[in-house]
Parts: sequence; structure tokens; C-alpha cells
Amino acid sequence: MNALRALARPTFLRTAWPWRALGYLLTTAPIGFVATMVFGTVALPWVVAGDRLVRHGFDQSGAQFAVLVCAGTFLLATVAPVSAVVLAAVERFRLRLVDDRPLPGLPPPVPGMWWRWLVDRYTDAATWRAVVYGFALSSLVPLVYFGTAVALLIIVALVSSPFVVRAGDPITMGRAPIDTPSEALPYALLGLVLLPAVPYLLAAVAGAHGALARALLGDADEQARSRLAEVVSSRARLVDGFSAERRRIERDLHDGAQQRLVSLTLQLGVAQLDLPADSPAARNVAVAHDQAKQLMGELRELIRGIHPQVLTDSGLAAAVGELADRSTVPVTVAIDLPERPPEHVESTAYFVVAEALGNVGKHSDATAVQVSAERAGRTLVVEVADNGRGGADPARGSGLTGLADRVAAVGGTTRLSSPAGGPTLLRAELPWR
Repeated sequence: MNALRALARPTFLRTAWPWRALGYLLTTAPIGFVATMVFGTVALPWVVAGDRLVRHGFDQSGAQFAVLVCAGTFLLATVAPVSAVVLAAVERFRLRLVDDRPLPGLPPPVPGMWWRWLVDRYTDAATWRAVVYGFALSSLVPLVYFGTAVALLIIVALVSSPFVVRAGDPITMGRAPIDTPSEALPYALLGLVLLPAVPYLLAAVAGAHGALARALLGDADEQARSRLAEVVSSRARLVDGFSAERRRIERDLHDGAQQRLVSLTLQLGVAQLDLPADSPAARNVAVAHDQAKQLMGELRELIRGIHPQVLTDSGLAAAVGELADRSTVPVTVAIDLPERPPEHVESTAYFVVAEALGNVGKHSDATAVQVSAERAGRTLVVEVADNGRGGADPARGSGLTGLADRVAAVGGTTRLSSPAGGPTLLRAELPWR
């Protein structure tokens, strides 16, 4: 939250934002005075050089112009960056009054390497943006604050006009002279009407100043990295949440629906034994019994597709071995991992293999498939290779695209090599964390 956003809230006047804005404006005065002295001194040679050039031309003031430009360049290269670094540190701290969002600062110097830290500041874009802010604080900001002060003085003059006249001092509002308190009363009422707008005016000016400070003093790369880290963290939380939900559904189906279906199948089998074999009731029960067994097989496959129990109990090698046993194409499995990877990584690797084997059986006309998985440093590398006809293209189907999205959700990458005529190699690299 910042002062500009707080303005749009109906409860603005009941919050601390008007007072925070007032504090920001009041503390700007001494800081702005120091900035004006420093950056005004830096800009003075340039201003004088420009004035002499306009007044006398280059022929008459060429030497003086060159001296002033050199002096201004020297001050800009020496005084301005160091002063801007100090000013930026103060302003980042003060910005908290009108903006709750943290603003990353410059990295602290390493002990014993102050000189290197100062040299780095000259090549850092953030330093020169702080220099621009210093010049803005010593030129543009005072003009805005002066206009704000004039507006506040006008409101104060309107409200206090009857009291000034009562003291015996005639005043003039615009072109109209006012001699009595009754003549000043309409102006006082106008001032009272405008008085509630003062907090909004202060917050608007302070918020605009804060936005300028954030734009010039913030490190765009650091802010982008911070936002990226937030996105990665939120994506990881979503992946963990989806994994937990899949396990819950698998557990509910396994412990609930599947067990009841097994019980139903047994009861139908017992009922079939109690009926005469040639009776119509026996035939109907037999049909129902067969359908129940088929449904139980389909439910078992559905549970395995959500999250196979063997993966939880025995790990990736055993789960992939089960996939290989059920594959319509001969599969060779070579998985040698020193330890089990994190749960969400292991689950993602399993579904990569499952999706790849499913595609091989449907589209590749392959006669052999090789599945391998190994740990390479901090990465789990999973490869599925077949000797099929190749030509796999993610653009022609959602299977490979969904697989790539699943891998990307845990911070991994996928690579596919599938030239026409084969062979096809799918490689997934998952971070081991």
C-alpha cells in the first residue's frame, strides 16, 4: 500500500496516511535544502556557462565556457555520485512513510574493500539514477512544494479572513476589498469547504514524490528478480497443493470407492454360486459380476493414473518398472539413483515416463523403448528413447505440451529430438530440491 492508493479508499481520512504524508513532506524540507546546496553547486558551472554562451556567444566567452564546462564535469564526476549514494540511502529509508513496499538498497561494501565498492558505484546505473533524483530534488520538487504551500496559504487566508478584518486590518480577496467580517464570511465558508481537501492534497503531493523516488532509486533488475522469486514460490506452493490434492483423491478412491466395489464384486460372486447355473437370474448376476470386475479394473487404472501407490511405497524405479510391465512395447529400464528425490520431483518424473510411454504405444510404431534416470549434480535427468518412426511435434497435440507444462511447474526443462524416421529422445531435467 502507498499514499496514492490510499487516496482512493473511503476511509482515507480515518487512517494514518494523511499524517504519514505530512511527515514525509516536512522531512523533505531539510533534505531538499542540503540536496539543493550540493547538486545546485554541481549544476552551477553548467548554468553559468550556458548563460555566458547565450549572452556573449562562443567567440567572446569560449575560454570561460570551456573552463566552466570542465569544472562542472569534474563536480559531476566526483561530488555528484558520492552525494547521490548517501541521498539514496536516506530517501529509501524515508520512503517508508508513504510506501509500505520495501525498496532494495545498494549492496554493502565488503570490509577492507571500500575503494572497490566506490569504483563499482560509478559503473552502476542505480548510482546515476540517484544523481538524476538529486537534481530533481533540488529543482523540480521545490517548485511542486512551493505550489502546494501557496495553495495551503490561500485556504488558511480564506478561513482566517474574518478574524483579520475584525482586528482592524482591511484585506483584499482578488480584486474585492473587504472591510468588515460580514464581507469576509463567504470567503471563510469557502475556506472551510476546501479545508477537508487539505489531507488529500498533502497525500497526493507526497505520493507523487514517493513514486518519483521509487522509480529513480529502485533497482529495476532487483525488483524483477524479487517478483520472479515470488512467482516461483507461489508456483511451487501450487504444485505442492495439487500434489497433496491428488494424493487425497487417490486415497479416498482406494480406501473408499475401490473397497466398496470389491465388496460388491464378492457379494455378486457369492450370489452367483447360490443360484442355479441355468436360471435367468444367474445369468443376470454373472453379467453384473463381470461388469463389476471390469469397473474395478478401470478404477484401479484411474487410481494409478492419479498417483500410483507403488510410487509412494517403493519409489521411482519400482513405479517405472510397473509401467514397463504394462506397456505394449518392450521397455528396458535403467534407473540408478543414490536416494529418492523430493516427492513432487519424483511424481513429476513418473508422469513424464508414463506420458512418454503412452505416446510411444499410440503413435511411434516402435519395437523397443529405453527409460533411464540418473542424478547429475543437483538435477534429476530422465530420458525416454524409442526406435519408432519419429516426427513427434508438440504443436500437433496437447500431450507433449502438457508434459512440458508439468515439468516447468517444478522449475524443470524438457527437450525433444524426434526427426522424421526416428529415433525419438525425450529428455526432462528436474531440479533436485
